[in-house]
Amino acid sequence: MKRIHTTAACVIERDGRYLMVEEERGGPHTLFNQPAGHIEPGEGPMAAILREVEEETAWRVHLSHYLGLEVFHTPDKTFHSHGFIATPEEWLGTPLDTDIHATHWLTLEEVRSLGRDDRLRSPLVLKRLEDALAGRHYPLNVIRE
Repeated sequence: MKRIHTTAACVIERDGRYLMVEEERGGPHTLFNQPAGHIEPGEGPMAAILREVEEETAWRVHLSHYLGLEVFHTPDKTFHSHGFIATPEEWLGTPLDTDIHATHWLTLEEVRSLGRDDRLRSPLVLKRLEDALAGRHYPLNVIRE
């Protein structure tokens, strides 16, 4: 039986570059993702993504838009992933989650190149960036936490 995992992810842009995390996933090489993670019991998606961004990047951000809900299937899991757009506000300098190898500010072309090399955590990584750039988003008040 497939389990449903509820997650949140965030597109964060600064000067034409996007904040990405490089993760250790137990494979032959690291993978790249937007800051993202599971929504914990008692949390809503906005609170969860603010927490995850801080834990994975040491950045405090301001959420500006909601990208929507993506449903993504793997052979044994289904993900309901909430996407957000944010702007960086303050670098905190706190330690990163242990599975984060490094953070990077990458251009869209660098992210696309990682996708061609099969180094993105999921197809949603590039889709979120493209949706954000195309203005396919919603006001945050469509979510009621």
